[in-house]
Amino acid sequence: MSAEPAARPRSSTVEQPSATGTRAVEHQGIDVIGEGERKGRPRGLFWPWFAANISVLGLAYGSFVLGFGISLEQALVVSVVGVVFSFLLCGVVAVAGKRGSAPTMVLSRAAFGVRGNRLPSFLSWVLTVGWETALAALAVLATSTVFRELGWDDGVLTKLVALLVVAALVVGAGIAGFDVIMRLQTWITVVTGLLTVVYVVLALPSIDLGRLGALPAGSAQQVVGALVLVMTGFGLGWVNAAADYSRYLPRSSSTGGVVGWTTFGGALAPVVLVVVGVMLAGSSDDLGAAISVDPIGALVTVMPTWFLVPFAVVAILGLVGGAVLDIYSSGLALLSAGVRIPRPVAAGVDGVLMVAGAVFVVFFATDFIGPFQAFLITLGVPIAAWCGVFVADVLLRRRAYAEGELDTPRGRYGDVRWSAIGLVVVGSVLGWGLVTNTTAGAELVHWQGFLLGPFGLGGVTGPWAYANLGVLVALLVGFLGTLLLGRGAVRRQESLPVTEPVSRVPEGELHP
Repeated sequence: MSAEPAARPRSSTVEQPSATGTRAVEHQGIDVIGEGERKGRPRGLFWPWFAANISVLGLAYGSFVLGFGISLEQALVVSVVGVVFSFLLCGVVAVAGKRGSAPTMVLSRAAFGVRGNRLPSFLSWVLTVGWETALAALAVLATSTVFRELGWDDGVLTKLVALLVVAALVVGAGIAGFDVIMRLQTWITVVTGLLTVVYVVLALPSIDLGRLGALPAGSAQQVVGALVLVMTGFGLGWVNAAADYSRYLPRSSSTGGVVGWTTFGGALAPVVLVVVGVMLAGSSDDLGAAISVDPIGALVTVMPTWFLVPFAVVAILGLVGGAVLDIYSSGLALLSAGVRIPRPVAAGVDGVLMVAGAVFVVFFATDFIGPFQAFLITLGVPIAAWCGVFVADVLLRRRAYAEGELDTPRGRYGDVRWSAIGLVVVGSVLGWGLVTNTTAGAELVHWQGFLLGPFGLGGVTGPWAYANLGVLVALLVGFLGTLLLGRGAVRRQESLPVTEPVSRVPEGELHP
């Protein structure tokens, strides 16, 4: 079969690099990256993904996992499998960035249609703004706790100053854009990586192997629930942004390298941190209880006083690293949803929302883990359905995207692809019907779980109530539905001629 030609890419509007090679502010929006601006190698993806996920919040997930009532062996399997598989999904999504040189939620238009994609773009925007808000709030709470442990003032003024510093770092990097973020993430990776290793070494004496070995095994439903929580807390929280950084790679970059370095960079730190967190939380009931109120600050109780300030550095920088990627991607998602403002302005708008949300969490909320888990699972369901659709769509494609038609409703990708939207809607309804959120602070989503009874799963008080089965169901509905319904549409899209030649997707590309 002959290679498909590609449409002429839209020109990109980017401030010229300075003498140092770094742009002061990236004005690149959601248009396709120009051929001359694509640079780097797949291994460069390691740095932003590792920096964004080295956060000591991963340690707190150990307590969240054990909260399902499972044994040490079950928790270890859940932690490793959940983290690696969820970031493997990110790796597949990142392939689309290399093929199309556009943000994730622009490339999603090929599956949903140009205007039909506004629905998943809006969901993506809400998810990323929620994540950056949670990370910023955690950074402030951690700072306050460290100050208290040192005997310093940890009151309102300290929290306000901490919030201002965190917001300045996150919003400033989000406005500056790609080059600044990549440099910042490299430094965050080095600093937080070293300090996290020191933290783990210092925490090892607090691990009680006897207590860990005595943890009773949980049921299959409890294991599934913990697995899904890990997936939604890690890779599934990033899938909607996974192509935003690979889009700058040359088209000739190795597909296997893109998948491998994205998966490895994202999963390496969380696997280690969650496993250590499981052992710490399983060794102390008090620590597990404290994490539900202040997930980061509670971890200082196993630290010597002299390491409190370095701990604050590693905690805050790790959370900032994740929030920086979120605010960059949330701005792109906002533009993809149809809001017509410059990218730096979009990042600024999201920064205002982040600060407002963080103020509520820090100064008014009485509990963190309840609303946080409700947020993860509630938005995790439709994002899982979208992920299933998009991953299957990527696997079905054998050619690069026709870039010039990604914003043309009358082009090959169409205006609205109702089959893809229908899969997200069906997956979301089924998913929400098979998850429950009954914790305090999550009253707005207490209606969930309405299918647990009709499906014979015991209702909202039965054994499957907290298995979070709906996230997996939504993912499968989107994935299998697209493989069944989308193959013909993809083949028709790829058979249409366009104006300029582009090489066929190299042999060895992912496809079913």
